[in-house]
Amino acid sequence: MKSIEPNSNVPAQSISNPKAALLGLQHLLAMYSGDVLVPLLIGGYLHFTAAQMTYLVSVDIFMCGIATLLQLKRTALTGIGLPVVLGCAVQAVQPLQNIGGTLGVGAMYGAIICAGIFVFLISGLFSKIKDLFPPVVTGSLITIIGFTLIPVAFQNLGSGNVSSKSFGDPKSLIVGFTTVIIIVAVNIWGKGFMHSIAILIGILGGTFLAGAMGMVSLSPVSQASWFHLPQPFYFGTPTFHGSAIITMIMVSLTTMIESTGVFFALSDLTGKKIEQDDLKRGYRAEGIAAILGGIFNTFPYSTFSENVGVLQLSGVKTRKPIYYSAFFLILLGLLPKAGALATVIPDPVLGGAMIVMFGIVGAQGIKILQQVDFSKNKNILITSLSIGMGLGVTIYPQIFQFLPTAARMLFTNGIVVASIVAVVLNLCFNGLHGDSNSEVQKSK
Repeated sequence: MKSIEPNSNVPAQSISNPKAALLGLQHLLAMYSGDVLVPLLIGGYLHFTAAQMTYLVSVDIFMCGIATLLQLKRTALTGIGLPVVLGCAVQAVQPLQNIGGTLGVGAMYGAIICAGIFVFLISGLFSKIKDLFPPVVTGSLITIIGFTLIPVAFQNLGSGNVSSKSFGDPKSLIVGFTTVIIIVAVNIWGKGFMHSIAILIGILGGTFLAGAMGMVSLSPVSQASWFHLPQPFYFGTPTFHGSAIITMIMVSLTTMIESTGVFFALSDLTGKKIEQDDLKRGYRAEGIAAILGGIFNTFPYSTFSENVGVLQLSGVKTRKPIYYSAFFLILLGLLPKAGALATVIPDPVLGGAMIVMFGIVGAQGIKILQQVDFSKNKNILITSLSIGMGLGVTIYPQIFQFLPTAARMLFTNGIVVASIVAVVLNLCFNGLHGDSNSEVQKSK
């Protein structure tokens, strides 16, 4: 008999190494843009030199691979053991810009280290929230994770900069929608393994079209160095300031909530039930990843929801391709010139792929909501209010501009708002453990 990977219903040996490597590359390209955006935004805000920016992006990619390995491999202490890819937490951008700009780079990394220690220490306590996430809550949360990211996809589709006069340029739209068409076409007519790498084929096809239209520049590749090693405290010794530490702890709480939603989405997708100990190991892995991020002068890391869509579309739900993706990330982090190749993919191409991936994440949430008994108004209220509030603050975060900074950080994150609303309303209507017969539809 074929052995079954512990966290999947797909035989591990059914995927050859070359195929697993291609699937791993697909996962890498799906998350690459969202990940490198964080060091580019923070480094640009802090006026880093070209050499510093090169180091920052490269070591960030390297640490993404390390963080992913920490989650993939289950140990007694760490690792949720699901097919996850970790990347920089985008909600950390503005807080880190503020800390670095006012207190210095050392304070930024000191706060990241302390936040990582905090996550590690409270992982056991936070894992007890499992009972707060029945299907009506997880379905609403996963739906909002996908749908709140759709605007990001369209921003990339239009060329990335909304304020630019060229935003929505016909060439960008042609390239972006062609990428979508290729992905859809491969899903319709592709057979076997070709069907599994539809996103990769779409990204490559869109990039070749963009290159033919003069939208691809290879200058980042020529300017990058061939090799470098990550260095602890490259930008200086960390310093510790109470306000900065509290700010990053608040950011960490939001990423833990988001990761919880992604964990449950992957649980539903792979058929592996998540237990309290699984959540504890998952949070610990992210805490350790953040500590390492502070030491090597990168950023906090969290589970990327983009890759849930890749898993669903490929149909391959084992961890083997993700191991390849992690090793590719580590390799690219050591070889900046090779890593720069992925940065030449135009924003409209990534935007087209993101529309498909984020839409699939949202659809996965809707699939979970099918388990909920919507003949009861209380479940309709939980879902409608949580999704409505999450979408609302995503589109108009300015509505909370007069709140204190820490509160604004929480309540302008659509995923966090949707989580709080769904959990609180579910507790009010269904109690802590709820009544399965009152919430989940009985099989007919």
